[in-house]
Amino acid sequence: MGNHDHHDVHTHKLGNHHAANSGHHDHHGAAHSHHQVTDIDNRKYGMWVLIGSECFLFGTMIANFIINRNNTGTAPKPTDVFNIELTTWSTFILLLSSVAMVLSLDACKRKELKKFQLWTFVVVVCGLFFLGCQVYEFDHFINAGFGLTSSLAASSFFLLTGCHGAHVAVGVLIMGSVLVTSLVKKETWFNYNVVETLGLYWHFVDVVWILIFTIVYLFVYL
Repeated sequence: MGNHDHHDVHTHKLGNHHAANSGHHDHHGAAHSHHQVTDIDNRKYGMWVLIGSECFLFGTMIANFIINRNNTGTAPKPTDVFNIELTTWSTFILLLSSVAMVLSLDACKRKELKKFQLWTFVVVVCGLFFLGCQVYEFDHFINAGFGLTSSLAASSFFLLTGCHGAHVAVGVLIMGSVLVTSLVKKETWFNYNVVETLGLYWHFVDVVWILIFTIVYLFVYL
């Protein structure tokens, strides 16, 4: 009888130990799973925080241009030097890059390497075309007497559009690095979360340009 009781106690202890270990592993697995989800959310959350801060930055610079747009002194007015046709084309190309970004993200999700590389390449080329137009435009403005230090209107203009151009350049460099990485690693590289986060940045830059084009290039004629 004593041996039987001893066996029951031993079995009960083993059961408790197994349950404790099982609970520990379940808790660890849940924590690990939560950690993975948190990592993904944090990446996107960080981008949204960046976009939020950039909204304040560009909002301030747009307001600065609106306040100073007529403060040209003896320098030419913005309407005297703007080339609306060229800027409209560059805006259209930048909008096309947003479409290419959507298609690139879709190809990444479907793990279609060739399509992903094609549309990522289109994003990079569109970004470079936009930057090329901006450099040409800036050179034309400066030669026409509308330079960085010509007037408050000119300074406000170059500060705003130059800052946006820098953001486009950063986006082009990052998307270019993603394209090169996919060419090197091929099918082994498909990181949907990274491309989706970059897509948020790229679309934000495009939306900001639509605001700049409307307020800076079109409203000045009103």
